[in-house]
Amino acid sequence: MNGKIQTSESIRLSVILALSGGFQDAYTYNVRDNVFSNAQTGNVVLMSQYFMMGKWQTALRYMLPIIAFAAGVFVAECIGYKYKGSKRIHWRQIIVAMEILVLLLVGFLPSEINMVATMLVSFSCAMQVQAFRKINGYGYASTMCIGNLRSGTESLSVFFRNREWGALKKALHYYGIILTFALGAGLGGVVSLAIGLKAIWVSCALLTVVLVMMRREYK
Repeated sequence: MNGKIQTSESIRLSVILALSGGFQDAYTYNVRDNVFSNAQTGNVVLMSQYFMMGKWQTALRYMLPIIAFAAGVFVAECIGYKYKGSKRIHWRQIIVAMEILVLLLVGFLPSEINMVATMLVSFSCAMQVQAFRKINGYGYASTMCIGNLRSGTESLSVFFRNREWGALKKALHYYGIILTFALGAGLGGVVSLAIGLKAIWVSCALLTVVLVMMRREYK
C-alpha cells in the first residue's frame, strides 16, 4: 500500500457503511416489531425490564438479537483470522459479501418470523462492526454512535485546550460519521415505512458499492 490508507479505512467507504448501519437499525425498529438490530444497549435495557416484569416472551424478543450480535462478532473474528494472509481476496470482502447475502435473505422473510429477520440483521451488523473498526487510522464504529460521540467530543476538547488542529480533524471525522449514521437512520425509517419488508435491500445496494470499492483495490 506504500503508506496509503486502505480503502477499508477510507472516509468515503466509512460513510457508506454508516449510512447502511443507520438504515438497518431503522428498518428493524419500524417493520420488525420495534427491536433494534444495532443498539444492543437499548435491547439489554428492555430485555432486563421485561424479565423483571415477568414478561418472558417479550424479554426474549430483545435477548435473541443480542445473542445474534455476539455470534456475528465471533464469526467475523474467525474469518479474519483464517483469511488475514490471503493474497487472492481480502477477508473484509468476504464479510461484506456475507452481509449482502444475509440482508438479501431478510427481505424475503415474512412478518410472521420478524424475530428471525431481526437476528439476521443483528448478525450482519456485528460482522460489519468487527471488520471495519478504523477510519483514517482512528478507531470507530459504523453501526452505532455512543463510542463515536465520546471519541469525537474528547478530540474536540483536546483541540480547544491545546489548539491541536489534528484533534479538530479527528473530531470532525467522528461527528461526520454520526451525522451520516443519522441520515441513514432517517432514510431507513422513511423507506421502511413506505416499502415495508423489502426495504432492507437498500442496504444490500450500499454494501455492494462497498464491495466494488474494495475489489478495485485488491484485484
